Amino acid sequence: MTDFRPNTADDVLETVQWAVSEETPLEIVGHGSKRGIGQPLQTEHALDLSTLTGITLYEPEELVLSAKAGTPLADIEAALREHGQEFAFEPMDYGPLLGGEAGRGTLGGLLAANLAGPRRLKAGAARDHVLGVHAVSGRGESFKSGGRVVKNVTGYDLSKGLAGSWGTLAVATDITMKVLPAAETESTFCIAGLDDAAAAEAMATAMSSSAEVSGAAHLPEGVVGRFIDGGFSGGGRTVLRVEGFGPSVAYRIDLLSRLLGKLGNTETLEDRDSRRLWREIRDCHPFADGSPAPVWRVSVAPSRGPELVDAFRRAAGANVFYDWQGGLVWMRMEADPEAAILRKMIAHLGGGHATLVRAPLALRAAMPVFEPQPAALAALSARLKDQFDPAGILNPGRMAFT
Repeated sequence: MTDFRPNTADDVLETVQWAVSEETPLEIVGHGSKRGIGQPLQTEHALDLSTLTGITLYEPEELVLSAKAGTPLADIEAALREHGQEFAFEPMDYGPLLGGEAGRGTLGGLLAANLAGPRRLKAGAARDHVLGVHAVSGRGESFKSGGRVVKNVTGYDLSKGLAGSWGTLAVATDITMKVLPAAETESTFCIAGLDDAAAAEAMATAMSSSAEVSGAAHLPEGVVGRFIDGGFSGGGRTVLRVEGFGPSVAYRIDLLSRLLGKLGNTETLEDRDSRRLWREIRDCHPFADGSPAPVWRVSVAPSRGPELVDAFRRAAGANVFYDWQGGLVWMRMEADPEAAILRKMIAHLGGGHATLVRAPLALRAAMPVFEPQPAALAALSARLKDQFDPAGILNPGRMAFT
């Protein structure tokens, strides 16, 4: 495989134009931290954006940051920390789960995968924070969408359209994101010993209260010992995060205690331990064990998560934990991914989607990794692909199963 390593947006444009003229597909890659997600690619050439780096604009007072697509997120987050700011959507780091290093993700990968973390309940995902993008389409045409100020929404939908496209529509070269002040402090209220159904009810109660919970997860007994170096004992934990100014956080933790304290033994994790716990939840730490065992990322209605897990376990084995108030279920299989069973159950319970995040290459090649789209949505996706990349030059087949 030949790697093209552009240093400028013009280099990217030239490379894509060459690929179009030669009818030669390209794999689009940054540092490869998410390379193992999606259908396996068969391309002779890669467009490696790891040298297209650098923060091009950062105005902390305007809450705006722009950077080239290959810029490591670790560098961007370090710059944001110096000014007490962050990406509010708390982007996940897939590296360790997929057997790689932590901190290798790039800004372009963040947009392409539409990353989000536990705070998605309040802050949304990457697509909700992108303000503008410069990119090269699969036609070999350079374009830009959006702007560099929070109030500018011109072309905003086009920028959103690239989020979650996994590099199949265009190659982003420079991306502008909204940033926000980081919380002064945080605490996590923990309830011990709830089963999955009771935990779902407790999380729903917390989310509907005035406690302004920014993270709600349930860590069943089978996985809870893998968090914070085994710091939990005595059964699973239902964990609720509160962020903000110190006195406000203390008041809201007390409110949760009064609402939910009778459900079981409780404890509170303060700032440092709380931050570590939610990083581990964000990055699916208990399943980042170096194993090739299949891992699914399942999205369902929060109230249906325990029902799905219970039904699935009657048919196949899985170890699980819940994020997003139960709406995100991480499932680690011991053997066959059981895709048909899982997706049939999701449909029966009112809908959702399942993505096979980790599996050996042969398994990824043998089944749809991403949730198959309904006919109308699939037709719309095909028209979008035809508009941006009619010759199938960019990441061909990564999101499609044929």
